[in-house]
Amino acid sequence: MVPPPSGSDSEHQREAGPTPTEAQLTAGLKRLASGGGKTGWHLGSRFRNAFLTGLVIVGPVTITLWLMWGVIHWIDAWIKPLLPASFNPDNYLPFPVPGFGLVIAVFGLTLIGALAANLLGRALVSSGELMMSRTPIVRNVYGALKQIFESVISTTGTNQSFQKVGMIEFPSKEIWSLVFVTGETTGEIKDVKPGGADDLLTVFMPTGIVPPTGFICFVSRSNVVFLNMTVEEAAKIILSGGIVMPDTEQEKLKRLAEAAQKKKSRFKIGSDKPAA
Repeated sequence: MVPPPSGSDSEHQREAGPTPTEAQLTAGLKRLASGGGKTGWHLGSRFRNAFLTGLVIVGPVTITLWLMWGVIHWIDAWIKPLLPASFNPDNYLPFPVPGFGLVIAVFGLTLIGALAANLLGRALVSSGELMMSRTPIVRNVYGALKQIFESVISTTGTNQSFQKVGMIEFPSKEIWSLVFVTGETTGEIKDVKPGGADDLLTVFMPTGIVPPTGFICFVSRSNVVFLNMTVEEAAKIILSGGIVMPDTEQEKLKRLAEAAQKKKSRFKIGSDKPAA
């Protein structure tokens, strides 16, 4: 029989320290004691981050779809009552067809544009414009709206000067504002040569997050700092109040390289086979 350990042996074990199991248990208790009050905070921060991530993903999509749906219903409510009853599909189906008025509007505008290209169409358009221009109050509204529509349509053409973004010192020195360069200044303003400058550009500077409103400025070309960003990227900066800033070309290439590297690494990890 093995004799029981003497008192000196047990005292020797206590002096040598706790066993591995006791050491692990002690370390676990210390971790629980040190982080016991922070577990709730970690769960709260994770819930908040997950909620904000979902809001960023779902919010823009939901608002965009809601706006598109509202525009479609507005066009349908305006176009469908003008259609004959025999051509309205809502009279044959138990539910309304959304977007049918939008299709009819697009087809009608295309047909009007095609008819205006021939001689008869140009004559009708000229007669209508002549009648509008002779009406005292209507001619001012019609002329202003026509110039706005022509300016907007011209930005989609081949003239790239209507699609440039720049910066000017406004409203004072060393304060820079984003502007959209709409073209070269012509007419009486160019002939007057304000400030002695004969090379003027017409720029539009939107005011904050309300893009339709802004200032029309005639600036010397040398006072405009042109940027490489697109009109859409500049509009994002203005609409977000400067929160969203577009990446430079170097940053875009870096992002693409990092994405390609991650995709390559995932492919390598997925293609590895466990050893036999």
